[in-house]
Amino acid sequence: MGGFGWDVFAVGIFAAVFAGVSKGGFGSGAAFAGTSILALFVDPGVALGIMLPLLMVIDATSVRAYWGRWSWPDGRMMLMGALPGVALGAGLYSLADDDVIRLLIGAICLIFVGWQMALRSGLVTPGRAGLPGWAGLPAGVVTGFTSFVSHAGGPPAAIYLLSRGLDKTTYQSTTVLIFWVMNIVKFVPYAFLGIFTLQTLMLDLLLAPFAVLGALLGVRAHRIVSERLFFGLTYVLLVVTGSKLIWDALA
Repeated sequence: MGGFGWDVFAVGIFAAVFAGVSKGGFGSGAAFAGTSILALFVDPGVALGIMLPLLMVIDATSVRAYWGRWSWPDGRMMLMGALPGVALGAGLYSLADDDVIRLLIGAICLIFVGWQMALRSGLVTPGRAGLPGWAGLPAGVVTGFTSFVSHAGGPPAAIYLLSRGLDKTTYQSTTVLIFWVMNIVKFVPYAFLGIFTLQTLMLDLLLAPFAVLGALLGVRAHRIVSERLFFGLTYVLLVVTGSKLIWDALA
């Protein structure tokens, strides 16, 4: 298991399957919950290093189904902003200690839940905001930054893409495109910063089948599992793990 204990392997299985189900079936951006869970058991940098290859496997599994159905102008605009966002994330990571990263991941967990609750309650309606195309640049910067430090680029990407009036399939396809490319881009600075180790990569080899399984289950779960139930459990999970990470960082 690459030098990790059985507890990390077991949590890694859950994180891989959960991320696959979330990305493959619900497209909520909540797949980063796997990172927050792992960060309770290993250093946050290690958790990031474990999850990125798994997210790339999930991307490769799902991108074929959405190939060519995305909005390229919107995807291109966000990716142009994502590159400096990833660079900012890399710069912060190189300077920050583990507690700062824990605090960021925990805060993003709680912000994500707050955003989703506001969205579902109707307090915010990004689909009606009508953001101009150039707004994809700043949205991409935020997406790249939050994706680098926590794999949680979903909310800022959603704010922009939902405002563009895309249909459901185009929205999902554009999201898949953005994070497929962004995760490939992130791989280089992750490797340069030493986030990947031989141990994390060996663990990823064992967890990769569970990531694929999760993506395939997600497609099926989308048809038979209530979104309300899935998101309700996800929000509880994120609040608990996010609060614990913030507590650990401040303590």
